[in-house]
Amino acid sequence: MGSKTLKIGLALGSGGPRGLAHIGVIKVLEKNNIPINFIAGSSIGAMVGGAYAALRDIQKIEDIALATDWRLIVKLIDPSLRQGLIGGNKVKKFIESHVDKIHFQDLKIPLSVIATDLKSGDTVCINEGEVASAIRASISFPLVFKPKEVDGKLLTDGGLSLPVPVDTVRNMGAEVVIAVNLDNDYFTNNGNTSVNFGYYRIANNSINLLRHHLAALNVQNADLVVNPSLGNINWSKFLNARDAILAGENAMARQLDKLLELL
Repeated sequence: MGSKTLKIGLALGSGGPRGLAHIGVIKVLEKNNIPINFIAGSSIGAMVGGAYAALRDIQKIEDIALATDWRLIVKLIDPSLRQGLIGGNKVKKFIESHVDKIHFQDLKIPLSVIATDLKSGDTVCINEGEVASAIRASISFPLVFKPKEVDGKLLTDGGLSLPVPVDTVRNMGAEVVIAVNLDNDYFTNNGNTSVNFGYYRIANNSINLLRHHLAALNVQNADLVVNPSLGNINWSKFLNARDAILAGENAMARQLDKLLELL
């Protein structure tokens, strides 16, 4: 197939519960013996990508996703309402329970995790230190998670500045970049037919709207863009892990011929 010569990078996008689609994408790549040489992930993309970089066993990650009672995500809430609803320690422990206390240099696949500095607005690329800490910073979705203070920066969701880190994974050395954009169908899936937009819905939709357009710009430099059809999967639908994973599988399968041509 010649893929031994071309190094492949995965840019895994942000998108909350929609991110379980990343598992399906990786499943199809693994099944077709397509090696992943580099991973860059933003937010939920960092969480799935980090788990895969640590374990390199997508079946185990799928098992974890399907076995997790996502309703118990409420248990991760720390009793702190300052700066965000959910504090960081329980979330970090949840992540650690699946990736141990592994450091970036010990991962099986090189990984970059994207966060955003709320103070400067800069994109922050994390690729050293403890992986769980980096993921915890990257998933700090505004209004939900408290930002994480690191070296004078106030780190929050990577999706706010770089929802699909295509250029990051190319700079790591990837010659063929596969981008997984979870934001492509957010405003075309009839999920916004309701006219009852409360405070949270307006704030959430506003962020998603910005991310939708930003993601479209991010993926322009990718060699292959995978757009899972996720319908109206939102936080309350984290329970439908199987549906999201399947959406990722189907989207990657549709692009497989094109990928094999590239390789």
